[in-house]
Amino acid sequence: MRPCFMKFCRLLCFAFSTPFYLLRVIGLRGMYKRVFPFLAYNVTFSYNDKTHKLKRELFRNLGRFANADGTLRLLEIGCGSGANFRFYPYGCTVICTDPNPHMEPYLRMSMEANEHLTYDEVLVLSGEDMTGVEDGSVDVVVCTLVLCSVDNVGRVLQEARRILRSGGALYFLEHVVSDPSTWTYFCQYVFEPLWCLLGDGCMVTRATWRDLEAAGFAELHLKHTEAPEVSLMIRPHIMGYSIK
Repeated sequence: MRPCFMKFCRLLCFAFSTPFYLLRVIGLRGMYKRVFPFLAYNVTFSYNDKTHKLKRELFRNLGRFANADGTLRLLEIGCGSGANFRFYPYGCTVICTDPNPHMEPYLRMSMEANEHLTYDEVLVLSGEDMTGVEDGSVDVVVCTLVLCSVDNVGRVLQEARRILRSGGALYFLEHVVSDPSTWTYFCQYVFEPLWCLLGDGCMVTRATWRDLEAAGFAELHLKHTEAPEVSLMIRPHIMGYSIK
């Protein structure tokens, strides 16, 4: 994209973002942290319906990473309201993490609706710092629609790699920035500040595949795709898994 066009995008970003940074200063951001879980829980149903085939494809070979006795220990980063539980195999033990403590009531509802799983801990922590989880202690780490909103993508991936056992896998499904030649790309840069505010820090201009390529996993199986029927802003997706 031409430099003058990029400057125009940045000016629009600044114009949109200034009022929202002021909202943070006066404390409304903290209030939204309490409201966001309710919104996320309800949006989950729509997103799952639209991406059902993608998630089924993504998680179809989770059993490959089970132990010799058939057990599978899985940690989900930013599990939110438990949108992925229905796609996990029977008997899987799930450790839930999320930085927002107000998510837990909605998470518990998803646990009750997915009795085919065993639930271990619910940890309130960020993906960048999972020091409460031991090195090499899980078979699978799942990260969906999370890397768009973390402060440091590289650090999250290093933490995921640390807690995975050798031969374990990180599964991901993330929306990413569009191709620079598209109108989607233009819209993502212009409206990102507003989207970020309403989406609890969600960024739509991240090239997350580059972070995955640089994360140091032994294998990376990554696919670029389009999520059907979702907002144009988050339609470009990547999906796949990395093996430690």
